[in-house]
Order: sequence, then C-alpha cells, then structure tokens
Amino acid sequence: MFILLPIFAVIAFFLGLLVQRILIERKIGSVRGYVARIKEEARKNWIRERNEELKRFKEELDRERDRVEKENREKLKVLKRLERKLTDKEISLDRKVKLLSEREKELIRREKDVLAKEKIVRAKTERVDQLIREENRRLEQIAKMTITEAKAALFENLKKEAKLEAAKIVKEIKEKAMQDAKRIARSIIADAIQRCSVDVVADTTVSVVPLPSDDMKGRIIGREGRNIRTFENLTGVEVIIDDTPGVVTLSSFDPMRREIARLAMEKLVSDGRIQPTKIEQVVNKVKENFDETLRSIGEEVALELGIIGIDPEILSKIGMMKFRTSYGQNLLQHSKEVAYLAGLMAGELELDTMLARRAGLLHDIGKVIGSGFEGTHAKIGAEFASKHNEPEVVVNAIASHHEEDEFASPLAVLVHAADTISSSRPGARRESVEAYIKRLENLEEIASSFDGVERSFAIQAGREVRVMVVPEKVSDFQAKELANEIARKIEQKLQYPGQIRVTVIREVRAIEVAK
Repeated sequence: MFILLPIFAVIAFFLGLLVQRILIERKIGSVRGYVARIKEEARKNWIRERNEELKRFKEELDRERDRVEKENREKLKVLKRLERKLTDKEISLDRKVKLLSEREKELIRREKDVLAKEKIVRAKTERVDQLIREENRRLEQIAKMTITEAKAALFENLKKEAKLEAAKIVKEIKEKAMQDAKRIARSIIADAIQRCSVDVVADTTVSVVPLPSDDMKGRIIGREGRNIRTFENLTGVEVIIDDTPGVVTLSSFDPMRREIARLAMEKLVSDGRIQPTKIEQVVNKVKENFDETLRSIGEEVALELGIIGIDPEILSKIGMMKFRTSYGQNLLQHSKEVAYLAGLMAGELELDTMLARRAGLLHDIGKVIGSGFEGTHAKIGAEFASKHNEPEVVVNAIASHHEEDEFASPLAVLVHAADTISSSRPGARRESVEAYIKRLENLEEIASSFDGVERSFAIQAGREVRVMVVPEKVSDFQAKELANEIARKIEQKLQYPGQIRVTVIREVRAIEVAK
C-alpha cells in the first residue's frame, strides 16, 4: 500500500501537468483568436480610414479644380477685355494713319502755297528794283540833292515799304496759324467727345432690396419693431416697409451708409435669422469688409482703364468715388469720363495716353479725402497723390485742373479741357430750378449795370447774354469795349461751367414818312 502511494503521486503529478498544459494551450488559442480579431478589426479600421481620407482628398481635389476653373474663367474674361482693347487700339492706329495721310496732303498743299508766295515775292522784288531805278532817275533830276542824300532818302523809303510788306505778311501768317490751330483743336475735341459716349447718371437717395416673400417683412420689423430699430440705429439708414410687394426700401442721403445697409440687409434676408444680435454681427462684419470692397472697386476701374501701379490707398479712395456726387454727377463716372477724354485727346496729339488717363482718373481724388489736409480739393488731391508716389506730371495735372496752379505739361491742359467737357455737357450736372433762375437773373443784372444798356436777356440756358444798348449813348467802337467789360465782370462775379457768350446789339433806325 505504501509502495502504491508514490506511484499514485507521480501519476497525479503528471496528470496535473497534462491538465495544466491543456489549459495553457486553450488560453494560448484564446489569446491567438483575440489577437486575430484585433488584427482584423484594425485592418477594417485602416481600410475605412483610408477610404475616408481618399474621399476627403477627392472632395478637396474637386474644390481645387472648381477654384482653378473659376480662376481660368476670370482670366479668360480679362483676356477678352484686353483683346477688345487691342482691337480698339488697332482701329485708333488706322485712324492715325489716315490722319497722317491727310496731314501729308495738307503739307503738300502748303508747299504749293509757299511756292506761289515765292513767285509773288520775286515779282514784288522786281517791282522794288524798278521803283529804285525810277527813284534814282528822279533824284538825279533834282539839282539841289547830292548823291549821298539821294541814296539816304531812297533807303528810307525802301525801309518803310519793306516794313509795311513784312507787317502784312506776318499778320497773314498769324491769322492763318490761329485759324488752323482752332480748326485742329475743334477736330480733336469733337472726335474725343464722339468716341467717349457715356450714359447720364442720376443719383438717388434710396436703395431697394428684393425679398423672397412678404413674410420676410414681419421678420425685418421684429417683435414690437425691435429688429428694424436695431438695424436703423446701427446703419443710420431709414428702412421703409410699405405695401409694395416683394421689396423693402432703404433711404439715406449718405450713399456709403446706404450701400453698407443694403449689403447687410441682403445678407440678413438670405440667412433668414433676423434678430438684434444677428443684425449687429452682420452689420459690423459688412463694415469691416467694406474697405476691401472699396479697394476691389478701385482695382476694377484701374483694370478697365488699363492703369497699373496704383497705391492700394489710392485704390480705396477711387472706390469711395462711386458713393460720392458732385453737383448731382456721380464722381467716379465723371472721373472715368475725364480719363477717357484726356486719353483720347492725348492719343490724337501723340502724347502719353496712360499718363493722361491716370491724371484724368485722379483729378478729383481730393473730394473724397478726409481730415488732415487743408485747401481746395485740387490742392488736397495733389498733396495726397504726391504722398503716394504718383508722377509729378499727374500731381501737377491734379493741382492745376481748376487753374489754381500753372500748367506744367500738355497733359495738365488736356485734363483741364476734359474736366470742362465732362462737367458742362448737357445732363451731366443737376441744378435746382431756383439756382438756375438765380443764375439767369445775375447774368441780366450784371449786363444791365453798365451805362448805356437799355435791356439785357439771358438765353440758351444761361450760355449767352444779349445786351440791347441805346445807340445815342454807345457807339460801334464802344459796343465792342462794352462786350469785353461785361465778359470780364461775369468772370469775376459768377461761378459757371463752360463759357458764356456776350452779344452787344446796337440798332440804329432812320425813319421817314412819304406824303
């Protein structure tokens, strides 16, 4: 019995080891299964994450492709605009070639005139020689005159005759030159005006914002009107909501405030969530981005005119011109028109077209400059342009476009002429009836203030004043002097665009009755 105990113990020990090994193998199998499941789950997660990453990459690639396509479309538009400009330049060059041909013909004609005048001069020279010979014979017949005295008298007569002939020729040449200069100037200005055809722009004090439905009007008003009051307080613009279907009206005399309010209202209507906090957020956001909007407007105008290298600060001021008016005329539209006119006239005179456009665009920039500068808008604009490294020619054109400074270049004269044309063309500037009537009354009052004037009439919308004088008090010579004096006094007393013609009429009637 005691012998069997060790045997049983050994057997039990080995059976325990066997059971333990079986349990360990089962645990190893379980662990291996768990590891296999983890690996499979990790592989599935990796495949899912990879698919999601591929999807995000594809979406980003699609967005990038859309952006590139949009940029390509914008560049294509710019290229088309440049192509149109090149076509216009080609047409302009053809016109210049034609003009040069006409000038060549004119020179040939003038050369013929000179040859004809040379023949006349030769004939006159021969006549002078003949007169000299006759004078010599006449002097020889005078016994009391010596040869020296005769020569001196002859020389004096010839000198007087030569001076008279020279004065006549100089007068003819001056008159011909003045006529040619006036004709060429009229041609250049008329051609520029005809080629620069722009619409007449009337500025208003209201903006209309379309609504998707009339239910939106209630949201804009808000409970007890709190939304509309918040909007008006933040923007300084009056919101008018009436029975007009599908629109809300914004009213303000400040165009920039009205534009900010219009952009904010459009964003609020598009979003649909209209309440005081949201209104404040949107209005503040629009105000923050408005400087960028102004700069963008300036960049578009510069691109349209083909002007490069303008300082960003100046571009912002150009954008502000869109929301400013001068005598009812939109300031940006007026400046673009002056730029086109100055460029066209510079092209006709073979001057720098781009500099002329640049000066024309910036000539009224002083009207949108805030505090920090003193003086007239021409002086302020010149200082601002000089501060931002504009060329001296452009600075002088800005400073002298109202003749406050001397013209330092032909471009300054062209900008002055273009500004006058743009300001004085029909419909360019709005004038109240009271101011119009007052200007006519002032014209008639100035004309009637001179001695000898019987009546005066302002006609052609104040472009001409006709003065009737008493013939017994004013002679024909005095009538011309009177017209000059009236014109000078009008220049001193009145402010007006363009020119005013003064016509003095002196009428004499001789009446008899046949019986």
